[in-house]
Amino acid sequence: MAEQEGSGLQVLLHTLQNSSDKASILAILQVLSDLLSVGTDKRIYYMISKGGSEALLQTLVDTSRSASPDYDILLPLFRLMAKVGLRDKKFGQKALELEALDVTLILVRKNLSHSQNLLHCLWALHVFASSVPSTARHKTGAMLGINGAMELLFKVISPYTRKHTRTIRAATEVLAALLKSKSNSRRAVNRGYVTSLLRLHQDWHSRDVTNTYVLIRHRLLLCLRHIVTLRSGREAFLAAQGMESLFNLAQTCLDNKSMEPVTSVVLQILRQCYPESPLPLITASSAYTFSALGNTSSELPPALTEEDFEDDAEEETDKDSDVEAGKEDDDLETDMNKLSSKPGLDLPKEELARYDALCPELSWSFEESEPKYGDDLNTRDVPHANHSHILCAASPRQHCFNREHSSWRQGREETLYTSILDMVKAGKSSIQLSSKQRPKMNMNQSIQQNGLRIDSSRHDTSGIQASLEEAAWDIESISCPRMTSSFSNSTKPEDSIEATEKLLHTHPKHIPFHDPHLYLANAMRTRSAVGFEMMAFPDFWGHSPPHTAQPMLDRKWGVQRIKILEDIRRFLQPSDVINKVVFSLEEPWPLHSPVSDSLRFHSKFESGNLHKAIQVREFEYDLLVSADVNSSQHQQWFYFKVSGMRAAIPYRFNIINCEKPNSQFNYGMQPTLYSVKEAVLGRTAWIRTGSEICYYKNHYRRNTASKDGASGKHYYTLTFTVTFPHNEDACYLAYHYPYTYSTLMTHLEILERSIDPRQVYFRKDSLCQTLGGNPCPLVTITAFPESNSTKHLEQFRCRPYHVITARVHPGESNASWVMKGTLEFLVSSDPVAKLLRENFVFKIIPMLNPDGVINGNHRCSLRGEDLNRQWLLPQAHLQPTIYHAKGLLHYLSSIGRGPVVFCDFHGHSQKKNVFLYGCSMKETLWQAGCTVDGSALLEDVNYRMLPKILDKLAPAFTMNSCSFLVEKSRASTARVVVWREMGVSRSYTMESSYCGCNQGPYQ
Repeated sequence: MAEQEGSGLQVLLHTLQNSSDKASILAILQVLSDLLSVGTDKRIYYMISKGGSEALLQTLVDTSRSASPDYDILLPLFRLMAKVGLRDKKFGQKALELEALDVTLILVRKNLSHSQNLLHCLWALHVFASSVPSTARHKTGAMLGINGAMELLFKVISPYTRKHTRTIRAATEVLAALLKSKSNSRRAVNRGYVTSLLRLHQDWHSRDVTNTYVLIRHRLLLCLRHIVTLRSGREAFLAAQGMESLFNLAQTCLDNKSMEPVTSVVLQILRQCYPESPLPLITASSAYTFSALGNTSSELPPALTEEDFEDDAEEETDKDSDVEAGKEDDDLETDMNKLSSKPGLDLPKEELARYDALCPELSWSFEESEPKYGDDLNTRDVPHANHSHILCAASPRQHCFNREHSSWRQGREETLYTSILDMVKAGKSSIQLSSKQRPKMNMNQSIQQNGLRIDSSRHDTSGIQASLEEAAWDIESISCPRMTSSFSNSTKPEDSIEATEKLLHTHPKHIPFHDPHLYLANAMRTRSAVGFEMMAFPDFWGHSPPHTAQPMLDRKWGVQRIKILEDIRRFLQPSDVINKVVFSLEEPWPLHSPVSDSLRFHSKFESGNLHKAIQVREFEYDLLVSADVNSSQHQQWFYFKVSGMRAAIPYRFNIINCEKPNSQFNYGMQPTLYSVKEAVLGRTAWIRTGSEICYYKNHYRRNTASKDGASGKHYYTLTFTVTFPHNEDACYLAYHYPYTYSTLMTHLEILERSIDPRQVYFRKDSLCQTLGGNPCPLVTITAFPESNSTKHLEQFRCRPYHVITARVHPGESNASWVMKGTLEFLVSSDPVAKLLRENFVFKIIPMLNPDGVINGNHRCSLRGEDLNRQWLLPQAHLQPTIYHAKGLLHYLSSIGRGPVVFCDFHGHSQKKNVFLYGCSMKETLWQAGCTVDGSALLEDVNYRMLPKILDKLAPAFTMNSCSFLVEKSRASTARVVVWREMGVSRSYTMESSYCGCNQGPYQ
């Protein structure tokens, strides 16, 4: 039947090409039109496959070349060609080969005064110029341009008129299609068409007061947009005052949603033509340097990716944002040798034996009480350069593991998971209900001018306010307490000590697991690349979670366009631009006069990051963050102090050298703020703040000679507006809730003192020393055996291990907050925590990159390396924390105690909620479309068990965002290396959103 249909169609097409009988041709055209008017596009594609395009084009050529072309045939023929040509990717190329372009242009010339015939000819030109692929389109378009098509079109596109508007609109569509060709755009520039297009658009815009002909105006703007992709086009556009003209136009269209097509293209043209410039920095490299042992890698860092953000995809789209999507499937690993799990030792057995000292729980007799290890830890006594330091074993021991352990562990696992599910489900409904009933914080209520309000405990704070005034605190001096630097011989001034002690005595505030005195002691021991002499007040004073939930910010429609236009206004109308540098790490001398009205900035404290601040206008500042130490990239994290503000004044901050191509700041995320005056009044909380927030590509371009290999790459701007609660306050602003290394060390010491030693086995060791000379803590948590009997000791020593790590990327501070909650839960009296301790041993490395955290890096170590790309071949003297973390994992595997679960905590900047990335050979090959013998795809499917449990129990967790694909670019990450080299099927990266949740009770 199909053959008969095919032969019938071929007969029609053959007759169409060879017939000279008008009636026959019209009949065939009618039949073809009827066939293609019903059904799906499959009919059109079928006709194309049988030579339908060639038949129509040949008929056009034959009919047009007669002395007097018959438009009774040509008009239905053009309509049919318009329908078929849009589906035929080679239609323009075929038209060129059959000389249909020339005859169509001749028909256009003949019908300039005949609107109906001209309209049909323009439809044909449009499909010729719009055919794909781009190479064929450009070739066809270039040929039309050479033969004078654009000149003809400008004769059709007249100034504003209400006559023949269909024809004018069709002409603008053809012109826009032609100008996609660079040769045509150059021709348009050379012939002065940029000015003509601007005049035409201005005429239509000013006279089309009812917005009836928005599509014509839109097509004229599309023509300009194609032209300004060329440098010569941008120059001609600027010379013709195009920026000023379209800027003024945009101001009138922003609030009119019916003008959306016009506004969108106007913004694209303005952004394209905004002159590019380098960053206002002496160098793009970090302001801090560190002379690391060994040669810094000579390889160029890989291009910025997003797991790197773990996932390049962004589930949300935004018309104003710049989305740079990648081909994810091209990165999937399809080499079976690289996908197959290959457990094996990475280090000699004698070297692995050194890690015995980090697992004393396997040999401790428990006849005497466990000594306190944390109290004796003094980092100043640890040799600074001993990067491979491992504690020596206290005593020899015998391992209890035997062949029956594996089956015992599997049976215990299934029982344990069932028990946990039952226990948590029993309390789940009440937990969710209480979460849902938490009142949401109104930002207008969260910060009130002068700070006079009733606090969360319903006590009047006016007395504290009076005390604050009586004490006459110098907020500027107490807002960044001084300490004795570990790299400095200077001593702390006595008056500073007294002021700090007086402050602590006058305004005591109990914050769980925090002690300012202990924090000060830890901060003094912390080693930085610079030798910080100040502490950030929020880290010293402490932070309590807000008592009310803060919803994500509802983004105002069009706010990004408003901000972009304000940036363009700065270029076009610079009269009110101050451009005064008020803070710079490149210029360490004071940049403020005593009577300056500028804000004051500071960032030289632990985890701080602000490189430069430029006052743009009275209440607007451009800020630049520093690249990671020994790097010229990874500018994203910021944390700085600002003071000298006026209350109730909106200040705009623009961080102009961000790197990531998109951010949750476009979808509800806000920066965090900590007010020193609010904290002294008893409200010690970081809160989300800011309005008119958006994130977009700017006109600052990377230096083409940049050593990081990212030449020609643009930076991005994060802009937000803050209204401060107090006059002359000192406030801290950060990318996310900060969590410093000194905070971690303080938390661990307090946590160790708070536990019940009869119930919880808690041990704090030093895994190793970092390059900067800071100990990397290792925590062990489990339950003590029920007794010293042989049976109970054997059960204790045969408990499976879980290994948890976090903060390999310093800017992902949310990973540390998740880790903080994990540690506090595991040592708590919660029945689930007790059950977990009794059945597992938890080895936890809470901060894999202490140096990066201390020095305000976003992603790297002191060597400028992403440590989560160093797991394949780490070196003890270059990547000590990764080397010894991997060594510990190999040691556990070598004694038959490989972890049941390995989980690395991260933060995610482009998705919401919490989710896991795991590893599956089968899912990876299936996604890549590989056909492999089924027997080779057998794998343990238990890697999905933990995500499924979390999906059932954790309101913030979403299974839909989980992925178990193994990508080539992730081959050297912890998740993939632990899965492949140690055979841990449940090897995960756990991602927590910077932004928040859009599901469940936390949304």
